[in-house]
Amino acid sequence: MVPDDAALRFIRGTAQLPRMTADTVPGVDLDAGEYEIQQALIRNKYAVSDSSGKEVLRAAQKLFKVKEEFAFENSEGTPVFRVKAANLLDIAGDYALETPGGEKIAVLKKNFTFFQHSWTVESPAGETLAEVRSDSLLMEVLRNFVGLAALIPHNYTITDAEGTEIGRISGQFSVRDRYTLRVEPTDAPAETLVAAAVAIDALEGN
Repeated sequence: MVPDDAALRFIRGTAQLPRMTADTVPGVDLDAGEYEIQQALIRNKYAVSDSSGKEVLRAAQKLFKVKEEFAFENSEGTPVFRVKAANLLDIAGDYALETPGGEKIAVLKKNFTFFQHSWTVESPAGETLAEVRSDSLLMEVLRNFVGLAALIPHNYTITDAEGTEIGRISGQFSVRDRYTLRVEPTDAPAETLVAAAVAIDALEGN
């Protein structure tokens, strides 16, 4: 029997992994669009609102944990997912995005770079879904050596696995950290990119 095209691609190792869908994260339904992410006066808390101003997610860093952990709730206060560090101390490391029951949804990988912030969003199977990188290496260098430069908001470009821009995280001048996340339809659910934006702000010490 002659194998069909799908079987041949599997045998040759070129078959694509199953794509994530908008239903990947139960309890919350975010689509492509625009979101506002604002840090509370208490640094370890965040609120996420959609383009109409409605709060859709809340995030809080768990204190006194041996591993970094952020819990996310929907607008009704129901836990929907969390971001949890894989290891105790990491200069560059993995942060699992998982359901409250521990099922892995995606992985946020902090890439080791000098000064510039660089993260990869992967599926549980290791498939690259998106890359998040700070826009200006020069600006990141200045932030480390020139005090006033730290007041300039951070900006990030989001690309897919092929390098096509699919979104942006744009910092705004504000007393508290505040970002606008714009994302186009993509294989990475919007929830993963919202989680990445919150984790980047907190873990990079923005």
